[in-house]
Formats: sequence, C-alpha cells, structure tokens
Amino acid sequence: MFFKMRRIFPILLIAIALQSCSEYQKVLKNDDVKAKYDLAEKYYEEGDFKRANRLYEQIAPKYVGKPQGERVMFFLSNSYFNRGDFNMAGYQFERFIKSYPKSDKVVEASFLGAKSYYELSPEYSLDQTETDKALLKLQNFINTYSESEYFVEANAMAQELTAKKEEKAFRIVKQYNKLGEFNYDMLKSAVAASDNFVSDNPGSKYREDAMFIKLEALTHMAMNSFESLKEERLKSAKAAYNTLKKQFPESKFDKEANTIIEKINKELQRLEPQTVESK
Repeated sequence: MFFKMRRIFPILLIAIALQSCSEYQKVLKNDDVKAKYDLAEKYYEEGDFKRANRLYEQIAPKYVGKPQGERVMFFLSNSYFNRGDFNMAGYQFERFIKSYPKSDKVVEASFLGAKSYYELSPEYSLDQTETDKALLKLQNFINTYSESEYFVEANAMAQELTAKKEEKAFRIVKQYNKLGEFNYDMLKSAVAASDNFVSDNPGSKYREDAMFIKLEALTHMAMNSFESLKEERLKSAKAAYNTLKKQFPESKFDKEANTIIEKINKELQRLEPQTVESK
C-alpha cells in the first residue's frame, strides 16, 4: 500500500499543477477583471509573485481611482521587487508614492523603493551611477523617516554603499600611483586623486593609505625632476610626510615613510647652496 501511494502522490501533484496552470491561463486570457483580481490575490498570498505580477499588470489600469487601486498598485510594485525585477520595482514604488502620498504604505514603499536601487548597485570596480542613485534614495529615506522600523537596515545599506564608493575611489588613487612609475602625468593624477579622496572621505579606513600614496607620488616626482624644480617638489613631499605623521603619529607606514624622509632630507641638503667664506 505504501509503495502504491508513493507512485500515486507525484501523479496527484502533477495533476494539481496542471489544473492550476490551466486556471491561470484561462483567467489571464479572459476579460473578467474581478476574476483576475481574486486570482492575483491568491497567488500573491501564496508567494507566487511571477503569476501575481502578470495579473496585477493587466488589472492595475482598471483600478485607477477606485478603492482597490492603492492595494493593487502596492502589490504590483512589491511583486516586481520579490521577482527580483528591481528596475521596475523602484519605478513602480515611486509611482505608488506619488499616487497615494497619504497611504499607510508610503513608508514601506519608500524603503522598498530605496532598497530596489540598492540591489541594482554593481560591484565597486564597475560604474557607480546606480550606487549614487541608491545612496540618494536611502539618504532621503533616512532623513525623512528616522523613527521608522526600517531605519537601521536603511542606514546599514547606506554605509555599505558608501564603503563601496570609497573602495573604488581608493583603487583609482592606487592605480594612478602604480602607473606613475612609467608616466609622470599619472603621478600628478595620483596626488590630485589622493587629495580629493581625503577631502571627500574624511572618515574612511583608507585615509592613511591615501596620504602615504601622496607622499610616495610626490617623492617620486621630486626625485625625477629637473634640478630647477627639484627643491620645490622635495619640500612639497616633505610637507606631505609631516601631514601624515601629524594625523597618524603611529602610522602603519612608519618604516617606509621614515626611509622616504631620509632620502628627501639628504637630497635637500645636497641642493643647499654652498656658502663661500669671504676672506
């Protein structure tokens, strides 16, 4: 009996699935808006967001201005989100907020809309336009709904995206400095990128690294300059060393930085004009 039931059970599952599929296709193709609404609700509650989404897409225009319109539009937006279609989810949540600014769902819609853009943020090595957009949305949410139950998660996502942007900016600084071994203009870019990074990211974990890279780049520039430009550039490098030591007295780059400053001071001494004693 047990083995007989084991054979029958998969057949029953297939039959139920086929019946469900048949019902879905039938409702999808007919013009009965109420039937589509009821089936969409059923699928949504069951977590079948793909089918629910398709049905909500069809009926949403029919419910504009009607009492159920708010519910339909929110579920449509959220079904996009749960399907992983974050472009459409972000767009639809924004439409929902504009259409129903006094809805009880505005806070949740604002959060999920911002989270949709967060999900679209690529890895740090790629273009960060989507990350900038997500950060703007998240910051607006954080500023507007500081007492929200979603505040902690929104803040954590904003911090993660900020760290991602910092990493990309820092990698650019490092890349310029590396290319500067063979290209003088890249050294100038490394110095400028380092200054911009430190200015734009005052609390970054890469701040010390960026300042040391500036010291390295300025020193390399100075040591490979024409004699007429060398003294001024060595002094700039020395100033970068002093700034690094002031802000990070026990820098992890102490050994390398001290070796660099010894070279700088030695070269500056060489360039000092020799005093000829008058007789």
